[in-house]
Amino acid sequence: MFTGIVEETGTIRALTLSGMSGQIEIAAKTVLEGTKIGDSIAVNGICLTVVSKTKDSFRADVMAETVRRSSLSSLGEGDPVNLERAMASDGRFGGHIVSGHIDGTGTITSLVREENAVWVTIRTEEALLRYIVEKGSIAIDGISLTVAAVDSSSFKVSVIPHTSEETTLLRKKAGDLVNLETDIVGKYVGRLLGFATKEDASFGEKSTGLTMEFLAEHGF
Repeated sequence: MFTGIVEETGTIRALTLSGMSGQIEIAAKTVLEGTKIGDSIAVNGICLTVVSKTKDSFRADVMAETVRRSSLSSLGEGDPVNLERAMASDGRFGGHIVSGHIDGTGTITSLVREENAVWVTIRTEEALLRYIVEKGSIAIDGISLTVAAVDSSSFKVSVIPHTSEETTLLRKKAGDLVNLETDIVGKYVGRLLGFATKEDASFGEKSTGLTMEFLAEHGF
């Protein structure tokens, strides 16, 4: 489990993919402190397992499902990445519950400065947008952020200077892909209420017919 509070930005030293899987090596400092083989580190929000390490880097295996779901294949040697170690049980919970299991990707459509903050608009698919709500939480490349606005095709977040300085988000530009992890609580609620999608059908899910309109009509 992670919180979405990025500890440092590292640099990709090597990314070797054979087909849809392979291995990644990342230069880092802070996240190596106390880290052992088998520990988890979130890389741009992707939970990866440390398989080897040196005094200034670590390696992790990358499986095909990770490549399919994330923006990892668009990265290369020298690219910066957000890093966070798994949450310690005695630490402050500064962000929100982040599993490190990417739901999909979004595309940045605009970055607009407003005084000391920057509005970032991200377009993504309907299957993810259904779990993104105004004032709810979203992890973008592993960064815990608050959704400021959402519509039928995109959502917006407002990025403060500290986040800009400590993460890679504002180094990106319109057209760049980002990893998205929607709120885990929303996903569980959606599944329990039977809000089945076309994607769910492949797993044998059946819709209960329960809708937001139904709930509103009956006082919920």
